[in-house]
Amino acid sequence: MTAFLTGTRGYVIRKIGWSLGTMLFVVVFNFFLFRLLPGDPIGLYSRGRNMAPEQLIKLRAELNRPIGAQFLEYLSNPFASTINSVRFNRPVWELVAERVWPTVLLVGTAILIASVAGVWLGIRSGWRRGGTFDRVTTGVTNTLYAMPEFWVGMVLLIALPFFPSGGISTPGVTGFLDTVLDTAWHMVLPVTALAIVYLAEYTSIMRASLVDELRQDYLQLARAKGLREDLVRRRHAVPNALLPTMTLIFLNLGFVIGGAITVETVYSWPGLGLLSYEALRGPDIPLLQAVFLLFSIGVVVFTLLADLLYAVLDPRVSTQ
Repeated sequence: MTAFLTGTRGYVIRKIGWSLGTMLFVVVFNFFLFRLLPGDPIGLYSRGRNMAPEQLIKLRAELNRPIGAQFLEYLSNPFASTINSVRFNRPVWELVAERVWPTVLLVGTAILIASVAGVWLGIRSGWRRGGTFDRVTTGVTNTLYAMPEFWVGMVLLIALPFFPSGGISTPGVTGFLDTVLDTAWHMVLPVTALAIVYLAEYTSIMRASLVDELRQDYLQLARAKGLREDLVRRRHAVPNALLPTMTLIFLNLGFVIGGAITVETVYSWPGLGLLSYEALRGPDIPLLQAVFLLFSIGVVVFTLLADLLYAVLDPRVSTQ
């Protein structure tokens, strides 16, 4: 028991250490990447804005400071920005904060629906592999997985024109219940477009994991002890087969912060994906820098959570 706890503690410390190191690299890379772009930095940061001469002088003085001093100031608080967005002329982190929750709502709902349905379909398909249900499910999921998200979104716009085609709400709608129902109505198409792709991925991974588990000797031993097939499946096969799928779900949660750029653009969903697209069109360098940093940290954090969850579900991992 002591050896197990020691191994688990070491595993957690190693994973946290690697994550902190990755975050430091991301912060450093994010700082220097946008300062190595060709061209006049003043032009990049002021493109499309009517700036007063004194504002340009202040901006030039800020960017002309020694690179070491700028880096140390940035490293002390990467989430502080004295430079506004070029396109919106507002602080970049204020814009990002406004767009986080629409993206979390959209992509989080899609992942929740897709994970529940995908795990169920994968279990049923993999347990009776080779049957009619398995063949149909595998064919459909492989087809859906090959479809780009933006293409699925445009097909749904054409096939289901009675749903809202864009935005998160209808102007003029008031009241809590009416607002909730209106937002849910606007979510139908973008959530469906995202859930279709995630569903195909989760179903395929769950089926493959379960089929692999069915080859293991311990299931034969469980049957030899007299356990019914449903108990063999529920208590032994499915929990072990869930490990890769749960890890994949947590890894995909890292992209909740980033959002689905193409789907949010197709449906004009006011989240981080649409904000990224608008920043790229500029290009809006300060906003791109903030969005890139947020996306990267989100992926690192949820990757760490996936590693720790895997150790909880399979303690053998932490002892290796």
